[in-house]
Amino acid sequence: MSNGKGKILVVDDDRLVLATLTYGLAQAGFEVIDADNGDDAILLAREHRPELALLDIRMEGLSGFDVAAYLREYLQIPFMFLSAFADEETVAKVKELGAVAYLVKPLDIHQIVPAVEAAFANRRSAAAPAQALTPKPEPALDQLVALAVGVLMHRYSLNRQEALARLQKLSATEGRELEDQALRLVEAVELLASVK
Repeated sequence: MSNGKGKILVVDDDRLVLATLTYGLAQAGFEVIDADNGDDAILLAREHRPELALLDIRMEGLSGFDVAAYLREYLQIPFMFLSAFADEETVAKVKELGAVAYLVKPLDIHQIVPAVEAAFANRRSAAAPAQALTPKPEPALDQLVALAVGVLMHRYSLNRQEALARLQKLSATEGRELEDQALRLVEAVELLASVK
């Protein structure tokens, strides 16, 4: 299905920036999946498994940092940030999360494409040894639990640890397995989403 240089997920809550990036990267030969918020970004990443994600940092709901942490922990997808902010705190967080690049806005597509191409080149050259360094999966945190945690983070503005603790407390209170509780929560959200 891939048509050329690789598959990239682009996430920005500014529709104009998103359209510009999507068009420019598609013209450069990438298969582009786009989202204008963090929740959609995570769902699309799970479905399409892009090779790289280009994330805006400050968005309503889940931030680019939230999405990046999810991509790193559960999908092992590398990411780069695009942001208008370059303060010390932001830069420190970018380094902590392990972004492959950090691009400061305003940027034009001619600056972004080479950075994306370099990230793809680095990923491919590192692919062989990287397989041996697969991140250690967290015990009992399967994808369903991770999705439930993401839902709680978004709905109640919690960080990942708080959301997981809330899910664990709920499953203990109701005497259910964590995965079972996660499934119930995700199914409830899907059910609510289907009622238009």
